Amino acid sequence: MSATAGQAQGERSLAERLGLKPGQVVQEVGWEEDADDDLRDSIEELTGNELVDEDFEDVVDVVLLWWRDGDGDLFDALSGVVTNLSDGGQIWLLTPKAGRDGHVEPSDIGEDATTAGLSQTSSISAAPDWSGTRLVTPKARR
Repeated sequence: MSATAGQAQGERSLAERLGLKPGQVVQEVGWEEDADDDLRDSIEELTGNELVDEDFEDVVDVVLLWWRDGDGDLFDALSGVVTNLSDGGQIWLLTPKAGRDGHVEPSDIGEDATTAGLSQTSSISAAPDWSGTRLVTPKARR
């Protein structure tokens, strides 16, 4: 089934499932060959903007952080990307699903996110091989 046919039947695109909106600026961090191209394409189509890379120095609405076990220190990565977020911005932490190479335990995500001053609000199946965890700064800090 094509994406267009699915949308005609009421299915939401991958980017819509992430809660993204037209016009948003999305920064992509941690891209490697295993990143899901359908998800990336869906984000660009919905927002109408190309994904910006980790060298982008302006404010962004959303950070898409691809993360695998062995990529380094998740706390450091989260602390680094939160600095570019607009007020009310969000981070989508994308990790390989359970049973796949590079899987990150949910407890590790929760611990590092909390230490970085972030709140976990939801988790979804973001793509066939990737789970998505939505992280935001607590309202009191915004």
